Amino acid sequence: MKDKAEEKVSRFYNTLGWEVKGGVTEDAKRWEDLRTCAREYVSKCRLRVLKYIPKNGANMLDMASGPIQYDEYLEYSKNFKKRYCVDLSSDALEQAKNKIGEHGVFLHGSFFELPLEKNFFDCAISLHTIYHMDKNKQEDAVRKLVDVVKPGKPVVIVYSNPNSLVYFLKLLIPLGLMRRITNSIFRYKKDSKYAGQSSLYFYPHPIKWWNKFDDIADVKVQPWRSFSADFQKIIIPDNIIGKKVFDSLFYLEGLFPNVFARFCQYPMIILTKKEK
Repeated sequence: MKDKAEEKVSRFYNTLGWEVKGGVTEDAKRWEDLRTCAREYVSKCRLRVLKYIPKNGANMLDMASGPIQYDEYLEYSKNFKKRYCVDLSSDALEQAKNKIGEHGVFLHGSFFELPLEKNFFDCAISLHTIYHMDKNKQEDAVRKLVDVVKPGKPVVIVYSNPNSLVYFLKLLIPLGLMRRITNSIFRYKKDSKYAGQSSLYFYPHPIKWWNKFDDIADVKVQPWRSFSADFQKIIIPDNIIGKKVFDSLFYLEGLFPNVFARFCQYPMIILTKKEK
């Protein structure tokens, strides 16, 4: 495998990424907010994708499906005949198969190399994946996603915003305090016996980068979630006050979607393929 970014992702998720302990994957332990106060909020954020998925269809593509990790993810394809799950991890696909069985088609390998029929899918989704691809190959991945959906159908991508509100907060917070916060976030990774295996390639393009796809799709950007799990754990307490903060945050994201789409940590990019 010559693609170093893809090789890092493959190594992590074929070793410990989808390892389950206590009913929780290593991936979720590292990158999700599993606290009680955040449970309802993160669930509602995941369900935001449903707003842009067709009410029904024949075939859905789930690029880098993983094990279809959360219950909300199962909702995406419930009104489709088939869900095509593509992933670098055979273990993830096996777990996905245990969840959806004959409802799924499971394709193991690199998305770039798999032959997929053009204009075949009624919808395609890709969650937290594109920004782990080599920065020079991300455009190819997005264009392939658009290529394989039918005209008028959507590609829904959850991406990362390098110019999020958190970025600007870092500029305002004194360096010493920012360093302590950063150390707090990553302390468990440094102490982990897997510390050397924990890094994934990460390169998010700015929001304006997505405008380059207006030649093949109508481009819409909406908020998916305002902050990363690590940042949430620092600024929002795990108690009733934290629960109310999350409730208010979700309400504001819905009330001012254009503002939050610009400054949230995780925007949702909806590309509706143009009719030719």
